[in-house]
Amino acid sequence: MKELLNVTEEKMGKTISSLERDYKAIRAGRANVSILDRIMVDYYGAPTPIQQMAAVSVPEARMLVIQPWDTSTVKDIEKAILTSDIGINPQNDGKVIRLNFPPLTEERRKEIVKEVKKTAEEAKVAIRNIRRDALDKLKGLKKNNDITEDDEKDGEKKIQNLTDKFCKEADDLQALKEKEIMEI
Repeated sequence: MKELLNVTEEKMGKTISSLERDYKAIRAGRANVSILDRIMVDYYGAPTPIQQMAAVSVPEARMLVIQPWDTSTVKDIEKAILTSDIGINPQNDGKVIRLNFPPLTEERRKEIVKEVKKTAEEAKVAIRNIRRDALDKLKGLKKNNDITEDDEKDGEKKIQNLTDKFCKEADDLQALKEKEIMEI
């Protein structure tokens, strides 16, 4: 049963990690290097992350500068950014690419907050699904007489505590991201 609890906690933890990654990729009006994490550039036939091809810096609060180590890749990086869903037009001077983040309108902030809430809710649903699977396995152990009824009740309580803990963590991350978006 201890192994079941460890596996359940690990899966729920991965869900929270995924939520954190998703939140980092959300453009909140402020320059953030992690917005480029999901963008892959076709580099000699292999999809390559921008961070492996260039130095990425944040010289100002609303600007990212991408300086490729190989200047022949500037066009490829620019094309990858244009075809991505970040919604920013890159400016290319032949050597570096600049991404200027426009200030967010109130309407756009509210849209982003809705997106943040939806993402958090999806994470909580995933956590509850993990709980359901764990409870099913626990019932299976009881059915096969591998654990006692007391162990089953104790396991259910521990699984519920894990679920509550990780759902609260998702709520906390959501509140933090909403605050960040609305303060800009």
